[in-house]
Amino acid sequence: MSQTTHSLMFHLTECRNAIIRSVAAIIVLFVFLVYFSNDMYSIIALPLIESLPDGASMIATDVAAPFLTPIKLTLFAAAFLAVPYLLYQLWSFTAPGLYRHEKKRVFPLLFGSVFLFYAGVAFAYFVLFPIAFSFFSAMAPEGVTIATDIGSYLSFVLSLFFAFGLAFQIPIVTLVLCWTGVTTAQRLGEQRAYVIVAVFVIGMLLTPPDLISQTLLALPMWALFEIGLFASRFYATNEMG
Repeated sequence: MSQTTHSLMFHLTECRNAIIRSVAAIIVLFVFLVYFSNDMYSIIALPLIESLPDGASMIATDVAAPFLTPIKLTLFAAAFLAVPYLLYQLWSFTAPGLYRHEKKRVFPLLFGSVFLFYAGVAFAYFVLFPIAFSFFSAMAPEGVTIATDIGSYLSFVLSLFFAFGLAFQIPIVTLVLCWTGVTTAQRLGEQRAYVIVAVFVIGMLLTPPDLISQTLLALPMWALFEIGLFASRFYATNEMG
């Protein structure tokens, strides 16, 4: 067996082991959390329940929904909590192929990416949901009874969690673009007007078709772009030093 083939087989084995460990971590967390699945759904549903008018409640339109919907949430929660470990497995697999100076740059970006993803989810839950759900409830036509399906609500919530977690990666993307030489902080600053338009378009595409959700996603994205732009300039200065 040639050295190249041996090296390829070694990397494939390491990749397989990393995937197995990642899946195992999600399964372990799922088994631990499944007992609390109904409690977790109650927490997720709290922003909506608190905004519902008196006498209104959530409903289940499918026979198996009261069981399957919390289980689906538990699986998502297990993957959500396992993200740091999943990125650690990714780091363990890729780090040996990086130079020392590259490791010093990539590791903070991975850590920052996890933090920003969690921050985006927290922003959606604590800031967006109370405002948006109160607005939706207040704007319901007279005579319309609000009765949200638990499965539809979970899909709505998970899509917003993903959208905000993804949108909060903007500083990381900005740093990577400047670090790799694709662009510079000065050039990005000159394109600020286009960026502002782009974040509102992205907000429209990633959120439900209501102005509140779109604006509450677009404004943080703009602020995060400015943070990433500032950090890129500081980063470039340090690199030159």
